[in-house]
Amino acid sequence: MAARTGEPCSPPRSSRWRNPDMALQRALTWTGLLLGSAGLVLQFSISIQNMLAHGRDLPGALGAFFSYYTILTNIGLVLVYLSAVTGWTWLGLFRRPLVRGLMAANIALVGLYVFFVLRFLTDLEGLFVVADIILHYICPLVYLAWWGTTQRHGHLRWTDLPLMLAPTFVYFLYAMARGAWVQEYPYPILNAIELGYGQVAANAVYMTAFLAVLSVAVIAVDHFLARLSRTPAQ
Repeated sequence: MAARTGEPCSPPRSSRWRNPDMALQRALTWTGLLLGSAGLVLQFSISIQNMLAHGRDLPGALGAFFSYYTILTNIGLVLVYLSAVTGWTWLGLFRRPLVRGLMAANIALVGLYVFFVLRFLTDLEGLFVVADIILHYICPLVYLAWWGTTQRHGHLRWTDLPLMLAPTFVYFLYAMARGAWVQEYPYPILNAIELGYGQVAANAVYMTAFLAVLSVAVIAVDHFLARLSRTPAQ
């Protein structure tokens, strides 16, 4: 997929790390890639095993696992990191500044929602705690550090805001359609069985507004970092 006018193309593999911050960029990229992959594998292993032990069949367990926004967002982060360390053409979408920026807003949403809401509603033990910390706290912080310190900025536009919200809207439609089919929802705020569709719609509006604020913040930070990089050193 071709980049938009004004957006940088991926640098050749041989020169990808040739910049003053090469060591930091490489360290953050590989840290994010390895931690994200390890967290996803761990969460997959213990979640599927637990669901099978409680009577689910494998298709049902897989459907439940991949219905979580946390899982899908962290998979997105892993693909972004892979796009940074490989020349694979099928990962070209994940090299675009717009995609990398919207992932910053979305993973921030994941971490903040879990910290302020979900952690009070769940009682985790053992390896579930480890996976929870990796995917909900460490991975968001590493990605935000990676995006803020290693990327070339100044390519996000205020008009990108609707596109930055679009993947989450698609997720909402998917989660609600699956929930109506299997009578199960991944998050309490989406549970139409208990809350009704009116309250779920209101919750969706609140979360969309919150994500919009985070996306605006990401665009603003992108503009600020671009100006900062053009400021001559004193």
